[in-house]
Order: sequence, then C-alpha cells, then structure tokens
Amino acid sequence: MRARTHAVLAASVVLALAAGPLAAPAFAAPSAPVSSSADRRGPAEEALRAAIAGLPNQYATAALVRVGTPGGDWHGSAGVRDLTGDGPAHPDARFRAGSITKVVTAATVLRLAAQDEIDLDAPVQSYLPDLFTPEFEQPISVRHLLNHTSGIKPGDGFGDDFAEVYAHRYETLTPQQVAASAIAKGPEDFVPGTRQQYLNINYTILGLLIEKVTGRSYASQATRLVLRPAGMHHTYFPGTDPRIRGPHNRGYQAVERPDGTTELVDVTEWNQADRWAAGDMISTTADLERLLTKLFRGRIVPQPELEEMFTTPAGVPGATHSAGLQYQEADGQVFWGKSGARYGYSAFIGGTRDLSRTLVYSVNSTDAKGTARNPVADAITAAALR
Repeated sequence: MRARTHAVLAASVVLALAAGPLAAPAFAAPSAPVSSSADRRGPAEEALRAAIAGLPNQYATAALVRVGTPGGDWHGSAGVRDLTGDGPAHPDARFRAGSITKVVTAATVLRLAAQDEIDLDAPVQSYLPDLFTPEFEQPISVRHLLNHTSGIKPGDGFGDDFAEVYAHRYETLTPQQVAASAIAKGPEDFVPGTRQQYLNINYTILGLLIEKVTGRSYASQATRLVLRPAGMHHTYFPGTDPRIRGPHNRGYQAVERPDGTTELVDVTEWNQADRWAAGDMISTTADLERLLTKLFRGRIVPQPELEEMFTTPAGVPGATHSAGLQYQEADGQVFWGKSGARYGYSAFIGGTRDLSRTLVYSVNSTDAKGTARNPVADAITAAALR
C-alpha cells in the first residue's frame, strides 16, 4: 500500500540540496557579464540576475539558470569558462548532472514496468540471483530500490575524502564491483520498506536490473526510453571517459594547503564509471528542462507508473524520496525535484507538479560535495520562487 505524502518540511523557499563552502578566499579571476533572456511578465528577473552576478567568487566559478512560470521564462548565465582565461561562461555548457541521473534511471525502470518487463513488487533477488547471497532472506522489491527503502548497505569507492578519490580519478571502478562490495557486507541494515536511507547503491542495482531484463546496456536503454523521448540531444553517459565532451565550463574544488591558504584544483576530468546509473550523466540545463516538463506531463512515463514518481512510501517516518524524485513544501506549494553533485558541479531540477513553477540550474561550486549550503545556489532558488 502506498500513499501520497502531505507532510510539511521546513517553511523555506530552498529546494536545492547542493552544498558549498563557507570560508574560501575570493578569486582573482575577472567577473564575466551576466547574459540572459527574459519575459518581464514572468520570473523575478532582477532578483535572478542579482543571484548570479559577481561570479566567479569563493563559492562558484559559473552558474547557468532556467526558470519557468505561467508569465514567461528566464534564462541566465554568469561567471567564466575557466580560471585561466577571461572568457564568459558558456550558456549552453554541458556539465556533470550527478544524482539527477537517478531521475532518468527511475523513469527507465518505470517505462519497462509499463511494458510488463519489470514487476515493481517482485523481489530484485529473483531478477539478479547471481548478485545476492542466500543471507538476503528478506524480499527486496524493485520499488524498495526506487524509493531508497531497500536497506542494502553502501558499496565501496576509492576513498572517503577528496584527496583519496582525486588520486584515483582516472581509474575505473565498475558498477558490478560496487554492487558486489555492497552485497558482501551482508544483509540489510533494516527490514526493507521500514526506513528510508538515500544511497547510490539502490540505483546502481537498478542499472544492473535494466541490463538483465533487456539484455542491453544501461546507457542504450536509458537513451532509448528516456533521453530520446524527452528530446535530450546533448545528454549522454560518459562511461569510463573522464572528459566532458562538447562545450563546458571547467569545475574546481577548493583545497586547503598546509599553510592555511586555499588552492583551486581543476576537477573537470574524472572517470565517473562507479557512479553509473546513480550519477554519471552529463547534460545541459536546456535538456534537463525538457526532461522535467515532458516527464511531469506524462510524455515519458505513462500512468499509472508515473504516480510512483510522486508518491513516497507509506508508513516510513520522515520519507521524502519517491521513485527518482524528492519533495519539499514551501509557501503552501509542493515541489518535486532532484539535486546532483559531483566535484566541481552542483545541479538541480524541480518544480510544481502542474509545472506552474520550474527551476533548473547548474552551479560550478567550489565545494560541490561539502556539507555546507552553497550561497549561490540558495540565492538562485530563493529568486526563482519569488
């Protein structure tokens, strides 16, 4: 049994979950002019311009924003393409979308469910018997993976802090290795369906499920079932390629030196193979806006499967995640969206279910994986919801 959630989160206009640094020094690089196109009857144009003006600063080197309202749309960009030159940020740049990949993965699974190729109530152990050990006696349904209530423990990575993972940025850790490391840790932390714990491993296993039932690669099926129907022609899955193909703004991570000063490390090139179906997608703000609008309008995932994306698990205290999305309530409106962060890049897509208000942004955060909120991202969100 599932139920639509109605719980009210903090009375805040902040949708995005991306974090950023609070104490990095200002850049010496020049600030690029803000470029935008807007309908004056729509979004709060002045507030949006102010939110991204002055980049690069200690929190971000560039920002790309798209806001939609009944009165019109606003598109803006600010900052620089890189810190070695003075070129303005590319307004149509590709970037690492991070966990927004989960929206595409969830939609792919739900499309396959609509085609009767996947049963959301079936135990994933029955689909992937070679992955799970006999110790996993409790049935873990496909739906448990989609809404992060599986209880499966996290998989291994290359390390726990920036220095460790940065040293391995050109190496490959396969999704199969990640999944196997998670299963090797033993049965669930809790009975499936009783708690919600947001973890990448759920979507890594969903990627394996997609490949098992279709007999084809995750990337090919996600492209066929979601990217093409959404018109996302500039979005792709890089696999083991560490580069961002096509126009892009470089990403940086603030790293403290032994003497207490801060160095900005270029983190643009990075093999994200281990993120895979949970977070390796490269996209653009225009493509993510197409995904948001076509998905919410039912043009990618049909009913009743689409309801899975707007339904949180019943009987799970504090649950805010659905299949691929997360909800927040602000000023009496419910917003559904998803954030994503990889080193150098923070992104967000979201809006009301009727699309009366939408927001898509990419912020080249200097601490995209940090625990503190990013002031640039927060200012964008606050301005977008005015």
